[in-house]
Amino acid sequence: MSILNVEHLSHGFGDRAIFHDVSFRLLKGEHIGLVGANGEGKSTFMNIITGKLQPDEGKVEWSKNVRAGYLDQHAVLEKGMTIRDVLKSAFSFLFEMEEQMNEICDKMGEASENEMNQMMEELGTIQDLLMAHDFYIIDSKVEEVGRALGLDEIGLDKDVTELSGGQRTKVLLGKLLLEKPDILLLDEPTNYLDVQHIEWLKRYLLDYENAFVLISHDIPFLNSVVNLIYHMENQRLDRYVGDYNKFQEVYEVKKAQLEAAYKRQQQEIAELEDFVARNKARVATRNMAMSRQKKLDKMDIIELAKEKPKPEFVFQEARTAGKIIFETKDLVIGYDEALSRPLNLTMERGEKVVLKGANGIGKTTLLKSILGLIPSLGGKVELGDYLEIGYFEQEMAPGNTTTCIEEIWKEFPSYTQYQVRSALAKCGLTTKHIESQVRVLSGGEQAKVRLCKLINRPTNVLLLDEPTNHLDVDAKDELKRALKAYKGSILLICHEPDFYEGVATKVIDCSTWALRG
Repeated sequence: MSILNVEHLSHGFGDRAIFHDVSFRLLKGEHIGLVGANGEGKSTFMNIITGKLQPDEGKVEWSKNVRAGYLDQHAVLEKGMTIRDVLKSAFSFLFEMEEQMNEICDKMGEASENEMNQMMEELGTIQDLLMAHDFYIIDSKVEEVGRALGLDEIGLDKDVTELSGGQRTKVLLGKLLLEKPDILLLDEPTNYLDVQHIEWLKRYLLDYENAFVLISHDIPFLNSVVNLIYHMENQRLDRYVGDYNKFQEVYEVKKAQLEAAYKRQQQEIAELEDFVARNKARVATRNMAMSRQKKLDKMDIIELAKEKPKPEFVFQEARTAGKIIFETKDLVIGYDEALSRPLNLTMERGEKVVLKGANGIGKTTLLKSILGLIPSLGGKVELGDYLEIGYFEQEMAPGNTTTCIEEIWKEFPSYTQYQVRSALAKCGLTTKHIESQVRVLSGGEQAKVRLCKLINRPTNVLLLDEPTNHLDVDAKDELKRALKAYKGSILLICHEPDFYEGVATKVIDCSTWALRG
């Protein structure tokens, strides 16, 4: 049974086309991975099917009474709401039903026998729906999901605007799972999630009976939960049966076949054109030339997709740093309250250290304390000599209206227009991206703009906070290669073992010193 039908969808932003004549059908129980490079329109597609965005052309039809739940990368949580409030808001439609039920009960006193029978029937239907959606055990359901996602450790009464990126993702995910929608739409749910909760989500999705559509660049995760891949590229959407690895196999074969057919056709065109040019003027061969020309005119020309610019990250290196990069002496990190026991850490030149551990235990806070961006609650940090530090933040400041060009120019005012453009192009951004405002770019494209700033400034120490979030597969592979080749020291927060294996010289489990998690 079809849950969702999308027909002849076309959409673009300004002169940048995102989809052209795309059709898509979602059937009951399908577990779909939606994949494609950064900026191909995956999140835009989700926004169109959820009705947040009107397409330029085409129609989107959901079957009746289907409830879709959407985990959005950019959802905003309101100040003053606690984690518990957000989780309970999953049941708002049930509270509305309860109100409806109470209104019916109030009217029963003056109802005729006929109306009474109708009301009793309506009450029965509402009662069944409330039971089916666990209305009478909402509080214990909220507690259960809170425990599964580790939210009870943060405290369900904490204000949601005080949460880290990973904690926010967990809250939104918890709300979504409590809603028990008929279809889950998940946009990069593993960003910011730690290994333990990625495992939990994997198990949840494997047992999930309804349909879901999942956008992710986390290949091991995709491979373990999906049975269909939809690939978004060059304004098209193509369907492949199987997991991501199977899709890659079939995709490479299709690509090779198309390239071979293109070469054959180009050769045939060249021969036909040559024959026409040599023979159209001679009376004896003119008819043969005309028939060749007709064949040329009728030919369906094979077009190869334009190769996407592959990013190339080469970190500029500053002079060698001193032997010690930093040392902490009884350092206690935190904001209003301590997040860590007193820390005595030392990092030496040439080390590539990974910080891993659950969300919200203070990994980002530690980075910011080392950089002196936030004051520590106790102890001190001593930085070594001759440090040239490059810092990659998890997120870009909201409300930024500058274009990509302006963003790089602010950082490197002496660059010419050509230098700015070629620096951005090297990071895998096309001309159309380069001239756009940063805020209209996808998460992955924004990350590439931030990496562009980082690689063009000479450094000997890199502090990187979840740099792989939002990056597509090619960009991730290239970043891993660049970090391996980097001669300086690296302190990296990352939740993807696949990414940091082969880069790290040391992995620190932060849960050993954290006071939470």
